[in-house]
Amino acid sequence: MSNAPGPAAVSGPTGPSDEEVAALDAHWRAANYLTVGQIYLMANPLLTRPLAREHIKPRLLGHWGTSPGLNLVHTHLNRVISSRGVQGLCVWGPGHGGPAVLANSWLEGSYSQTYPDVTRDAEGMGLLFRQFSFPGGVPSHVAPETPGSIHEGGELGYALTHAYGAALDHPGLIVTCVIGDGEAETGPLAASWHSNKFLDPVHDGAVLPVLHLNGYKIANPTVLARLPETELDALLRGYGHDPLYVGGDEPIGVHRAMAAAMDLAVDRIRELQAAARTGGDTRRPHWPMIVLRTPKGWTGPVEVDGVPVEGTWRAHQVPLPGVRDDQEHLRQLEEWMRSYRPEELFDASGRPSPQVLACVPEGDARLGSTPYANGGLLLRDLPIPPLDDHAVQVDRPGTVLHEPTRVLGGLLEAVMAATAERRDFRVVGPDETASNRLDALYDATAKAWQERTLPTDEHLARDGRVMEVLSEHLCQGWLEGYLLTGRHGLFSCYEAFAHIVDSMVNQHIKWLRTSRRLAWRRPIASLNYLLTSHVWRQDHNGFSHQDPGFVDHILNKSPEVVRVYLPPDANTLLSVADHALRSRDYVNVIVAGKQPSFDWLTLDQARAHCARGAVWEWAGTEDGSRAPDVVLACAGDVPTLETLAAADLLRTHLPELAVRVVNVVDMARLLPREEHPHGMPDSEYDAVFTRDTPVIFAYHGYPWLIHRLAYRRAGHGQLHVRGYKEEGTTTTPFDMVVRNDLDRYRLVMDVIDRVPGLGVRAVAVRQAMADARTRHHAWIREHGTDLPEVADWTWSG
Repeated sequence: MSNAPGPAAVSGPTGPSDEEVAALDAHWRAANYLTVGQIYLMANPLLTRPLAREHIKPRLLGHWGTSPGLNLVHTHLNRVISSRGVQGLCVWGPGHGGPAVLANSWLEGSYSQTYPDVTRDAEGMGLLFRQFSFPGGVPSHVAPETPGSIHEGGELGYALTHAYGAALDHPGLIVTCVIGDGEAETGPLAASWHSNKFLDPVHDGAVLPVLHLNGYKIANPTVLARLPETELDALLRGYGHDPLYVGGDEPIGVHRAMAAAMDLAVDRIRELQAAARTGGDTRRPHWPMIVLRTPKGWTGPVEVDGVPVEGTWRAHQVPLPGVRDDQEHLRQLEEWMRSYRPEELFDASGRPSPQVLACVPEGDARLGSTPYANGGLLLRDLPIPPLDDHAVQVDRPGTVLHEPTRVLGGLLEAVMAATAERRDFRVVGPDETASNRLDALYDATAKAWQERTLPTDEHLARDGRVMEVLSEHLCQGWLEGYLLTGRHGLFSCYEAFAHIVDSMVNQHIKWLRTSRRLAWRRPIASLNYLLTSHVWRQDHNGFSHQDPGFVDHILNKSPEVVRVYLPPDANTLLSVADHALRSRDYVNVIVAGKQPSFDWLTLDQARAHCARGAVWEWAGTEDGSRAPDVVLACAGDVPTLETLAAADLLRTHLPELAVRVVNVVDMARLLPREEHPHGMPDSEYDAVFTRDTPVIFAYHGYPWLIHRLAYRRAGHGQLHVRGYKEEGTTTTPFDMVVRNDLDRYRLVMDVIDRVPGLGVRAVAVRQAMADARTRHHAWIREHGTDLPEVADWTWSG
């Protein structure tokens, strides 16, 4: 399947014939029938017998209110895909309408193709109904189990940004995105309207938003549904869209209006693409969108127990809640289901009639079968160049400095250049690519930008593949949509503000975990974070920019999916990044500094260290004749520096002490093997950290994370962790570590305090360390810089 852009054909709408409208209505009624059946029934799917209590599920779970609108959109997408040759994908924002999407997947046959036991007949219909929101069955939301989906129904707010991510670098694709009016009230969705300013009509596909206004959330009206029409129109046009309006509650009229709107939208998309691809038009397009206004719970019960339901918030979930115990509710349910005239829609064996299937596409054109929704089918390996081309030379550890992320930027630039023709790699970030020292990327591509440019602008282009917008939500959503549809990428972010997407990455991790259990879901490229501008080097931003807790959030999640790496130098960062970019079905979090820092390892040493290593023999003073007196452990670039400086001080002041230095890159190594596939078996952990030796662990983030990871280990009682403890401000680099008791002098004092018998013998050394901290405080207040002995330190071991 080619990603190369081509001319977009333009054809005029002809409008559906009466016969086609009847077929559309039949398909829509069939989908509605199947939707209701999933919510309520566990037997008697074709109503061949009067409904009875035993046919009803004991627990009624599901969402009816949004489903008729989703069924309408799916029905009409079938028509334009079949009749207009559209390559289609749909993102279903109102994911509570899971039974609607499942119903349409079953009608088109993609569900039975994916799950052969759920056949497209009465028996399979019965299974479809029973399994919905039932133990051992399928979720009530659109989910990974749903064929054709790339968006979890619990992710309110992210549908539109996922849709734009899917359209990037897929020039032949039209991604329809149904946006619920409740979802439209979220901050991420409000920002997502601006994604059209980053969509290149030449190299990217198109997004067709369908704003579904059914008026209500769970228990309240929605803002956009209550806006005056003129105000809503002004809002959407202000976002840069050309809205088409469809509305009503009379099905045949709505079908005609929806068909006309779909035709106009497809024609307008193709006209805009043709103007850009063959006509050289460089203006930002005003893409079409559809505003669909239908009643909530359309075609369901008008009134229940004397109160209105259809067209109100009461239709949101289960309109008839007492069906098993209330004969009137049971009667209304049967009347409701028979109102769709199922005898016209399905034959005696339960197969959909030819009229129902008249507009349904075939093969991979079906929305439930499109390979774009199973991105691993389209995924190609990244052409990553040899790391030797980008590694820094290290003759002696701790003597030469490089900016690790700038070194990584050279590797990413090479990957970006190697994918120039195939266009399947992007880097996203909130206005920080150059700040994070990744500006070498601009030698291979520019920043995506469709608005006007000024002479003072730099690195902006319509076809750029670096995407910057000051919304972490959009960056995350774009990249998720991009990865889920078969491409690769990296999210570069200031460490403290990765928290903004905590809930988004949580959903993506759940998606990956579930997908791993579905044989038909092919592995996709991992979601890779580069967190930099980190807690220890916020010299000018200060306390507001100091928070290393994203790692804690990630390590709470599914062990089979999450990985966290803290490379201590440039070559180790290259090795970790190479691994992450090649990996599949993971969320990889890499925390690395952008400021000049010491190089400790050659590339070969870095590779070996990432693969198996933990102990840095060259940094300690063990001779192998006895167990170490103390283990100095570290994770993160600044903690590594302070640990090595502490080891250097101990070598000088306490040369008889046997010191082991351990560096941890992969944080999951601290977990037991039973809890994480990267975890160390107890025997290996005990060999590295020992069972009874004091361990002084200098950690990049919150110290209690290390305790949580290692609490089951035999030597946990000997573990003492130093890390960030919410002591931050705008200050010098070394003062940050002193404020949090992570500095080299404090680490030496910890060794003296915790090695049995050392406190009495090394009292003078301990006092010297305390005096150094006192001198530090006085020095920075007078000079504004760190002590020369700190600023000019190099490794002398």
